[in-house]
Amino acid sequence: MKPLTDKNLTTLRKFLKTRILNNTEFVGHRDERLQVRDLLQRTIESGESNSALLIGPRGSGKTTLVRDVLKDLDFKSDAILVQLHGLVHTDDRLALKSITSQMKLDNAVDGKVFGSFADNLAFLLACLKSGQRGTAKSVIFVIEEFDLFCSHHNQTLLYNLFDVSQSAQTPICVLGVTCRLDVIELLEKRVKSRFSHRQIFLFMGTDETRGQSNLEYRLERLKAFLLIHNDETLDVSASFKKEWNAHVGSLLKDKNFKSVMQRLLDVDLSEKSLKNILMVVVSQLDDTNNKLTHQAFLEQVQRFEKDEIVQVLQDLSVLELTLLISMKHHCEIYDNQPMNFEMVYNRYLKFANSNSNVQTAERPVVMKAFEQIQNLELVSMLGSGNSGIQKEYQLFKLLLLPLQLADAIKKTPGLPTEVVQYANSSLI
Repeated sequence: MKPLTDKNLTTLRKFLKTRILNNTEFVGHRDERLQVRDLLQRTIESGESNSALLIGPRGSGKTTLVRDVLKDLDFKSDAILVQLHGLVHTDDRLALKSITSQMKLDNAVDGKVFGSFADNLAFLLACLKSGQRGTAKSVIFVIEEFDLFCSHHNQTLLYNLFDVSQSAQTPICVLGVTCRLDVIELLEKRVKSRFSHRQIFLFMGTDETRGQSNLEYRLERLKAFLLIHNDETLDVSASFKKEWNAHVGSLLKDKNFKSVMQRLLDVDLSEKSLKNILMVVVSQLDDTNNKLTHQAFLEQVQRFEKDEIVQVLQDLSVLELTLLISMKHHCEIYDNQPMNFEMVYNRYLKFANSNSNVQTAERPVVMKAFEQIQNLELVSMLGSGNSGIQKEYQLFKLLLLPLQLADAIKKTPGLPTEVVQYANSSLI
């Protein structure tokens, strides 16, 4: 490609960065999107009250999906949208104040709305219950970080919202968005009984609707970010557009570049990581570096892979590392299902007893090592952790990626050969 002029370079960088930042298009997961759209549409158009949870890992596109559906429906005159967030509305009082404001009920009773929580709640419920199905405006409640609302006192707000959603009064739809797969277990019994138990799962991975692998789909997304289309207004020459598109096309076909993209996919399937790396690589374009190279992407992927967790793992004892390896094997065998200390301890014993050179640690010592792993937040307890279950049977999940553990094992000097082989072995 010919050297870029300062004007062309500035124009190109600005254009690509604006596209990367502003591209909020929701792609894939057509069935899940249709389910959410149908749910909200029935509430808005038919006055049907509903409740549901949209569940999936961080970066899977839950919030983008909801925003895309809301934009598509465009129901400003037919319904009221109320948005709540668990990190912002940390208790029911703040949430209720926000609901009152978003429903424009602040001055409905001459300032009495800002009285006690009980008065505010009673007033809100009276407003919702006074409406009639088919005539009252529908209310859509979108609750982000839904699991954080489960820690509110007595889950009062959730109970009342779900209770109204089961009535034939003002039509409302409560849509909770969360990354907690066990969120139903966090609901109190009275709240759970009023929830519809409708769950929509959104997972990252192969887009089956397109029949593509993750890598093929990722390359298609790169085309959408980097190619310059003929109908787009960009103050550069037509010949430059043609050269740039040819360069991008050859890059996407390069085996080394595909290998780098696969490496990124092995670490993180979310599009957010790709966009972060793209922003850095595009920003590096200058007079001496006017091409996108697989080496530039590789450097950013390597930086992305560098993780403080790996350093923490390198400082663990041999016993603590062995327990983490046992947890990793459990996750692989049981498809990331929760586990408890007893399961991990039994798997550790199986390993230790099958290797005569490994000295088996006493149970209290293993428990102490497990508690240290907890303190370092390498595992996360499910639920409140003080529900009366003995700590040996309290369920938890592993917060490590297999790649992080493998990297730490490789970089930790002096590990017994048996432990290294255990980490690299097939499922035990």
